[in-house]
Amino acid sequence: MARLRAAQKQMTRRLLLSTALELFGKHGYAGTTVDDIARAAGTTRVTFYAYFPSRTALMTALCAELAELTAEDTEALVGVVREGGRDGIGAWLAATAERWPGIRPYVLAAEEAAAVDAEVRELVEGRFEGLVADVRAALDGAARFDPGSRRMRGFLALAQLDRLARHWMRHGWQSEPETALGLLTDSWVQLLGRPTE
Repeated sequence: MARLRAAQKQMTRRLLLSTALELFGKHGYAGTTVDDIARAAGTTRVTFYAYFPSRTALMTALCAELAELTAEDTEALVGVVREGGRDGIGAWLAATAERWPGIRPYVLAAEEAAAVDAEVRELVEGRFEGLVADVRAALDGAARFDPGSRRMRGFLALAQLDRLARHWMRHGWQSEPETALGLLTDSWVQLLGRPTE
């Protein structure tokens, strides 16, 4: 009986998260209330608050899911940057872009939430800064470039990727994907890669 109850709780929590993600996609984060989420999930505001103390807490849970969905990419990024080869960088960027459709709802919801919610903004910015630190550590490990430039190199490379991803998520490819990813690869190799001889 306890297992059934735990499974039901997990299902309700999952339903609230997936319903919120869908509504954020349709109406935006600011345009979706706790009551909207509860109603669309077929439950009540009281039930919502039994799982999440606020809409911010629910968005934080969605950000945690996004981090789980992209954890493999992050681990691979460190190895690719440490290696610094053009082929590896290009392959990593292409594989990352292939995953954009699956993470699109999370990224757009987090972007909108960060614009109006300071706690979510801190979370999103902290995640980005964590990735920058990972890239810097990879460059440190590879002993490439002036140590004083490594953080900025990571920041610039990741900012380019983030901007391209969010642009694609809102507007699609406005050029051939191979062209966009090839140019991004060129930039990443210049910023992060091994010098060519």
